[in-house]
Amino acid sequence: MAKNVVVVGTQWGDEGKGKIVDWLTDHAKGVVRFQGGHNAGHTLVVGDKVYKLNLVPSGIVRDGVDCFIGNGVVLDIHHLLEEIKILEAGGIGDVRSRLKISPGCPIILPYHAALDNAREAAKCADTRIGTTGKGIGPSYEDKVARRALRVYDLFYPQRFAEKLKENLDYHNFVLTRYLGAAAVDHDAVLARAMADAEEIKPLVTDVSAALHAVNKAGHNLLFEGAQGALLDIDHGTYPFVTSSNCVAGQAAAGSGIGPGMLHYVLGITKAYCTRVGSGPFPSELDIESVGSPGYQMSLKGQEFGTVTGRKRRCGWLDIAALKRSIQINGVTGLCITKLDVLDGLGELKICVGYRLAGKIVDLLPMGADEVAACEPILETLPGWSASTAGAGTMADLPEAARAYLARVEALCEIPIDIVSTGPERRETVVHRHPLDS
Repeated sequence: MAKNVVVVGTQWGDEGKGKIVDWLTDHAKGVVRFQGGHNAGHTLVVGDKVYKLNLVPSGIVRDGVDCFIGNGVVLDIHHLLEEIKILEAGGIGDVRSRLKISPGCPIILPYHAALDNAREAAKCADTRIGTTGKGIGPSYEDKVARRALRVYDLFYPQRFAEKLKENLDYHNFVLTRYLGAAAVDHDAVLARAMADAEEIKPLVTDVSAALHAVNKAGHNLLFEGAQGALLDIDHGTYPFVTSSNCVAGQAAAGSGIGPGMLHYVLGITKAYCTRVGSGPFPSELDIESVGSPGYQMSLKGQEFGTVTGRKRRCGWLDIAALKRSIQINGVTGLCITKLDVLDGLGELKICVGYRLAGKIVDLLPMGADEVAACEPILETLPGWSASTAGAGTMADLPEAARAYLARVEALCEIPIDIVSTGPERRETVVHRHPLDS
């Protein structure tokens, strides 16, 4: 009988989901992306090779694993084709025969990125969202406004050209009159889109039907989330959020299946916290002072955005935020990543709640203003000096590291099923396998 697992980030993204999805695919037939766009960055380390993915699901580096891009993804086709070519040049076989794209994906076009960047430039520094500038938000806006061009429109050139003209009449007015930016040329966008259409056409598949067929045949599927639950458009620290639903429930809507096909939700969380871009971060630490805990997290954790290269902000693990993510995702079990980054710290702290408006709360509030007003309540735990890097069993971990994990379990009231102790596949401690349990 098939068992399907949703892998989601439980913080502000960058939790190490890509490695875990790749690791789990030895038990799966297919991997599905169901939201976001090429603002996602998943880094995979396989032996001496490093693969950086934005749109292609992380299962692509495993032979024989099919990869699906669901209708919930906004798709920059030009970027996807470049990513495919990089994978092919890197020795990954059968990429095009294993990659299936939903015809329902809204297309990101050059005017979306132009709008994204012009809007950010027009804002004051303290009101900027910190987007990647890839056009993700404007593309989702077009989808909700029912003016999006979708993958299936590419195969009707006259209709595509007419819709494109309507969209550019509207968006160029905004770009030139309101934002003081240059207009986007219709003919140039059309020519590139039509060229991309010829190359992408063989990959387009009824993803919903294909997933039902895989499930009916008794094969396991993985659903790979992008970003993190605290960036969810509905449940995150709004407005400092991404433009899509990042929670596990979106796996159904964003790929065309029913929720009854989702059997286990694996929540990925770092052993500490990071956030890239703007927005409140209650447990944030100073990352510039040499020798400080935040500095170690930043340096040893190599905390730079895969997509943007921006330095990530770092802080103590926030249990109150994690509990909110567990709640909105229906998390079955946790995977703790980057435990080894904490090696050598004399003492550790965990944020167990906040002081807010004279009260103590143990769950992250909704909305950026309330979160920004939260004063963290920190609990101190002993650190460890021995290395956890590369540990393969719980017994290989220092006693203090095991105690740290046990405390996280007790506070969250959810089991830790996997611990990642490094970027490579073998550097993984398994208590309970999501696809075997």
